[in-house]
Amino acid sequence: MKKLGYLRVSTHEQRPDRQIDGMRGLCDELFIEHASGATMKRPVFDQVLKTLQEGDTLFVWDLDRAFRSTLDAIQTADALQQRGVALNIVNLQLDTRTPAGRLVYTVLSACAEFERRLISQRTKEGLAAAKRRGKRLGRPPRLSCDQLNSARLLIESGSAVKDVAKDVGIHPWSLSRAIHRDLKILK
Repeated sequence: MKKLGYLRVSTHEQRPDRQIDGMRGLCDELFIEHASGATMKRPVFDQVLKTLQEGDTLFVWDLDRAFRSTLDAIQTADALQQRGVALNIVNLQLDTRTPAGRLVYTVLSACAEFERRLISQRTKEGLAAAKRRGKRLGRPPRLSCDQLNSARLLIESGSAVKDVAKDVGIHPWSLSRAIHRDLKILK
């Protein structure tokens, strides 16, 4: 009977230390994945699921560390249960082998999905509000307006895009895109 722990952080900059500390004494082995929860590909999670056998237990720190939606959480729990594998949500002290644990698991899965959708909605609303106020979103431009105008004039006078891009220190595709975007704004 193995006790496998699955941990996930969204980016390589994020640290799984909190999850490791919480699961170290509970699990025989920990598997760490660096992937956004929204991504469809989670090779480490898939490998852990394949490894589990009857009598084993899968430990995850929290619902949102392993599952993308309520449906995903419930389907995974069902599949594990059919294989005789227990699921334990560590920070909730929740074991899905009991009827009460399964009920709480289902309700909390729905709440977690609701929370993720609220966060997404608020983010979109905030970005739209900032855009309406004229706030520039995204990465700051690599070239100033003067640099971009000079580069455009050089290209219009016959210089090759790749040579001009090299002179200003950016990739030719980035320069072409910046000029194209600037021309759209000017129209």
